[in-house]
Amino acid sequence: MRFNQLDKITELIPGEKIVAVRHVHDGEDYLRDHFPLFKVMPGVLMLEALFQASCCLIQATDDFRYSLLVLREARNVKFGDFMRPGQCLTILAEFQKTTENCVTLKATGLKDGNVAVSAKLIISKEDLSSKDPALAHLDEFMRESKRQVLEKLTLGMAAN
Repeated sequence: MRFNQLDKITELIPGEKIVAVRHVHDGEDYLRDHFPLFKVMPGVLMLEALFQASCCLIQATDDFRYSLLVLREARNVKFGDFMRPGQCLTILAEFQKTTENCVTLKATGLKDGNVAVSAKLIISKEDLSSKDPALAHLDEFMRESKRQVLEKLTLGMAAN
């Protein structure tokens, strides 16, 4: 995935929490414009990293039952610090509430132990085929793609 905002998952406990990392590198394309003289990771990409880690946790918990995870709400989003090239964002997402088709998570991005971004994320779980049965083949393609991404991100992760 071109816009993957996670480098590695370091801890994954399905049904509970995930810890992932995202290193900011000087050569990232968006840094040419954001901002040339004060290069920082855009806040929306920091929030996207929280969302992607949360999706990995949901997928691992539900064994990829749903092909589509949609961010319905990001509540109480707070930015506490900038992320500059050479720095690492450590993402922690934890389940707060779950129903059949929706999950609420508390997600935090830390830089050197201090909060750089935090939010409560509400994510819905869906399948394309529930709206159009002709799209069932896309559901399986998406599930398999997400399995491969999770396998790549957890490669080398210490066993829990």
